[in-house]
Amino acid sequence: MCVTAVESRPAGVLGTSQGAKRGTNHRPFWARVKAFVALTKPRIIELLLITTVPVMFLAQQGVPDLKLVLLTCVGGYLSAGGANALNMYIDRDIDALMERTAQRPLVTGMVSPRECLAFGITLAIVSTLLFGFAVNWLSAWLSLGALLFYVVVYTMILKRRTSQNIVWGGIAGCLPVLIGWSSVTNSMSWAPIILFLVMFFWTPPHYWPLSMKVKADYARVGVPMLPVIASNKVVARQIVLYSWAMVAVSLLLTPLGYTGWFYTVVALVTGGFWLWEAHGLQTRAKDGAVGAKLKEMRLFHWSITYVSLLFVAVAVDPFLR
Repeated sequence: MCVTAVESRPAGVLGTSQGAKRGTNHRPFWARVKAFVALTKPRIIELLLITTVPVMFLAQQGVPDLKLVLLTCVGGYLSAGGANALNMYIDRDIDALMERTAQRPLVTGMVSPRECLAFGITLAIVSTLLFGFAVNWLSAWLSLGALLFYVVVYTMILKRRTSQNIVWGGIAGCLPVLIGWSSVTNSMSWAPIILFLVMFFWTPPHYWPLSMKVKADYARVGVPMLPVIASNKVVARQIVLYSWAMVAVSLLLTPLGYTGWFYTVVALVTGGFWLWEAHGLQTRAKDGAVGAKLKEMRLFHWSITYVSLLFVAVAVDPFLR
């Protein structure tokens, strides 16, 4: 999904046996607590919840039951946290070699692989049961499906084998939209499917700019992210294509009667700015810009703002119709 900061620590510094031994022998309690929280990747989960809760407002066409919102958020956090912990367990070998991930808990030795595996599985079980008994079983199966898709399909199968890894693996990050809707209605509709597609087309142009920034990391460990195996011009062209698809799909909610003028205005303005940034990146790539002159992280940071504003509009729109 997304990581909003690129760490500057030299790759693999804490991945050595000496570093792991230090971490094992000296693990203060609160540092350990922070490490287990870090396994869940809280900053990524914030983004997932931003796409979950507003859809509940849209499904309710007003304010949903606040207890249900809380239970859905807790269940969603535990499920995504379990998936992220299992992702770190599987990727611990390459995390030790990448600058961006060199301080993750398994690399530093603050958490052992066995502890991480048990932690991830426990969160997966608890989140599924919480959804099933406190929300509904449709949401529970969607949540479990998202977790398994991220861990098995993305992390274990796609990530190290194909440049399309983030395209199809990103489906896991789209499912919280469906969970938000199903938690309120215990059913499906075209509205969450459209928003699912918005997130599907959003994910590659959100993540590829970051991959362009840290492609040396991915190349070092043999992960074939698109920027590793293709030129900046090719990647930028793909970003533009996915961006146009995303904006077009985002505008389908209104003609189908799910949203009104407010959402439409926000979708047009934010989508227009996104396209401006995407085409700007493509122009710079065509001109041969590299390094700081490419300015690829401008689109990455805007992508987070875009999805936040769009889904806030999803939540607010029912009150203005």
